Amino acid sequence: MNQAAQTAKRTPPYAGCFEQIAHRRGWKIATVAVARKLLTHAYHVLREVDAAQQPKEPCTTA
Repeated sequence: MNQAAQTAKRTPPYAGCFEQIAHRRGWKIATVAVARKLLTHAYHVLREVDAAQQPKEPCTTA
C-alpha cells in the first residue's frame, strides 16, 4: 500500500491532503496517511459493490 501511496500523493485527490500533513508532521507520516485514505476509499467501494451484488430477498407472505 505504501507504493500506491507514493504515486497517489502526486495526484489531485490526495496531493492537498499530503501537503498539509507533510507540512505539519513530515513526509513519511503524510505518506502513511495517504495510504490509509486509499485503503478507506477501497473498502467503501468494495462494500458498495458487494451490497449491489447480493441477491434480494424474495417477497413471501407466510
